[in-house]
Amino acid sequence: MMADVIAWVLVVVIAAYACGGGTDYGAGFWDLLAGGADRGKRPRWLIDHAMAPVWEVNNVWLIFVLVVMWTGFPTMFQAVFTALWLPLVLAAVGTVLRGAGFALRKPSRRLARRRVYGAMFAIASLITPYFLGSVLGGIASGRVAVGTPPTAHVWANATSILAGLLAIAATAFLGAVFLVADARRFGADDLVGYFRLRALLAFGAVVVLAVIALPVTHHDASYVWHGMTRGLGLLMVILAACSGVLTVVLLLRRAHGWSRYTSVATVALAVLAWGFAQRPYLLPTTLTVADGAGAAHTLRWLGIVTIIAVVVVGPGLVLVYRLDTQGELEPLTDTDTRAAGLPGDNV
Repeated sequence: MMADVIAWVLVVVIAAYACGGGTDYGAGFWDLLAGGADRGKRPRWLIDHAMAPVWEVNNVWLIFVLVVMWTGFPTMFQAVFTALWLPLVLAAVGTVLRGAGFALRKPSRRLARRRVYGAMFAIASLITPYFLGSVLGGIASGRVAVGTPPTAHVWANATSILAGLLAIAATAFLGAVFLVADARRFGADDLVGYFRLRALLAFGAVVVLAVIALPVTHHDASYVWHGMTRGLGLLMVILAACSGVLTVVLLLRRAHGWSRYTSVATVALAVLAWGFAQRPYLLPTTLTVADGAGAAHTLRWLGIVTIIAVVVVGPGLVLVYRLDTQGELEPLTDTDTRAAGLPGDNV
């Protein structure tokens, strides 16, 4: 019973990171595609202002995932980090470079340096979700088992590639939806339509990739595919699709505040669909939740610590997100983000 509870905690935390961290990765994706210094100045100005207050908070979810994995399911942790060490290292490097690029771009006064740091931030925002998605694809396809050697076949297969591309498209969708609302919050009316169009295009990319994934996963990840086409897995897929369509409707009707909630629901429900489809396995079809769980007393203490974390940290995170999305936090100025013209910008 406790092992099942901890397993679902792990799935929920992965969903939280996919939504919270995914929004930030999506903003970086649009930073990459914003264009040159002149054409991309306004979108990047908005991205800097929208992300800066709370984007670091999202890394809490990633740390939580790692702690729950190695404490609650050490056998799974060992198998995943042995077979998939390379994409996980690349994702970790991307996370570090992304943070460094974002932090160093703001105080840089020379245009050349700002371009280098901006490219580091944007490219890492593309690399990290791709490799994290490829890891989930390798697990879902059943290629990871206890003792699996670290070969490229584990994470460079059809399911992993599609999962990585879906991760990029989903984060681009989330990032654009949130930036539409942020454009209104910061009075950048010219960027509302700019990011609304990109949100619609990203959702279209998600739909196309999901359709392509159907025959691929049927052949390459049959256990998860069957789980997603029946029972609670199918219900989560239907709800995710409905939430996505509702997000599009809300964007077209310019209900941008509500579109944030439905876009988050779309991604979260998709992650939950994967969780329901994969049960009772941690690693389909070789390691069940019961077989991969740690010692009973370890799981009990992990459950207690998780409850404490939810009670102590949870309200604070909700409050920070709420204050930020409602514009209650002290806004950054152009000087804070170095978005205004500065000496040396033309060098």
